[in-house]
Amino acid sequence: MSFAQSVSANLPALQVVLPLLAAPLVLLLRSARAAFALTLVVSFACLAIAIALWQQVDASGPIFYAMGSWAPPWGIGYYVDKLAAFMLVLVSLTAAVAVPYSRASLAREIPADSHTLFYVMFLLCLSGLLGIVITGDAFNLFVFLEVSSLSTYVLIAFGRDRRALVASYQYLIMGSIGATFIVVGVGLLYLMTGTLNLVDMAERLADVRSSRPVLAALAFLTVGISLKLALFPLHQWLPNAYTYAPSVVTAFLAATATKVSVYVLIRFYFSVFGESLVFHKLPLPEIMLWLSLLAMFAANFVAIFQNNLKRLFAYSSVAQIGYITLGLSFDSVNGLTASIVHLFNHGIAKGAIFLLIGGIVLGIAKPGAVAPAPTFDRLAGLAKRMPLTCFGIVLAGLSLIGVPGTAGFVTKWYLILAAMERGQWWLVGAILLSSLLAVAYVWRFVETAYFRAPPADAENPAQLRNEAPLSMLVPAWLLIAATFWFGLDTSLTIGTALEVAQQLVRGQ
Repeated sequence: MSFAQSVSANLPALQVVLPLLAAPLVLLLRSARAAFALTLVVSFACLAIAIALWQQVDASGPIFYAMGSWAPPWGIGYYVDKLAAFMLVLVSLTAAVAVPYSRASLAREIPADSHTLFYVMFLLCLSGLLGIVITGDAFNLFVFLEVSSLSTYVLIAFGRDRRALVASYQYLIMGSIGATFIVVGVGLLYLMTGTLNLVDMAERLADVRSSRPVLAALAFLTVGISLKLALFPLHQWLPNAYTYAPSVVTAFLAATATKVSVYVLIRFYFSVFGESLVFHKLPLPEIMLWLSLLAMFAANFVAIFQNNLKRLFAYSSVAQIGYITLGLSFDSVNGLTASIVHLFNHGIAKGAIFLLIGGIVLGIAKPGAVAPAPTFDRLAGLAKRMPLTCFGIVLAGLSLIGVPGTAGFVTKWYLILAAMERGQWWLVGAILLSSLLAVAYVWRFVETAYFRAPPADAENPAQLRNEAPLSMLVPAWLLIAATFWFGLDTSLTIGTALEVAQQLVRGQ
């Protein structure tokens, strides 16, 4: 076997091992510049591997990879199908965009002596998220979940505002509760099946699917994963975490962390427990439907009245998660298609918004001063000084609203199709009405940035930056371009989501 063939055969392992091994190496370098360079190389390598895995799956079908040549169910196996490849691309793409952005952002938001440690934690978080997606072992999934979570707590705590420590602590408590629920659920499944391999577990559950321990495992896993994905009303950790974390951390987490948790929920619901148990024998669809509607309306409504721009879009993320779980509650091909495609569509749109807000944080700060919070009183008339940044937020906001031509419209269209299939026209109205709330908070930013004059006691504009550096603007605008590209050309996103949804819902 040639070297190229050997590398190609071991791509699933390299996807996770590469950032995992790079993390301690970055720590040993003890140089912020070298840490940035190595993290940049690793993030782009992970993206290249994810794309290569996508191409392999598209050409040859799902990939089964046995770690250490120990065949499942005895050994730990990695499994890559279309859905996993789709998520690997999202996570690695976000990392590849965030790292070039990070250098200028960190210079003002994190003390210089912490930059190396930041990149260590970033690589561990990336490795954990990729591992969650690719592993085919339930306990290994829990381990990677904890790797990503523990590193995330540290990343959030890097924020210079003291409230970042409180936000990190809140997330630590909520995340630990969620992890406890997940490990109890996995333990119950192991008790009933004697295996941790997800494929083998699904086969063995066929004979005991309706037993009380299995139903208890389903309940524990649902609650635990819902805490991780911030399903309303288990979202209390998210607004503070997104608000007080460094901008690059907020952007990376908003685009990936909750989306990976939704992916885990989909895996357990459809691939392990089975559609008939989750959606036909239990009232989970009804519960998820009403919680999703509460998220869509309550979180959007609360977002309108926030004074901090990061906090506003943090509550917007809670509402957008509601759209994802609403699609799951339909138990239909169109509904699941909407959920899967919104993992990607919302990830790139919200990632772009938080990257641009990071530019605003730099733009409203005086030279040498600590970057202030992007409150609305500081944003008045900002569009005149930072036109590209403000216009980018408006364009990405159109996707959150669901304006035709954007990726967000594609999601809401499929949600509406799913509601009409069930004859629930009131749900169509609810989806449209919740979108109007998104119009309200996006318009609030437009009104402040474009139509309000700076206050009379504002700092001298000459002392402030006129626009974010190109190293921050270019990554954000790449995601904005992707938002419109995938709103007009849906062959990749909808094509993948529709194929996966058909396989999961109908067993095709």
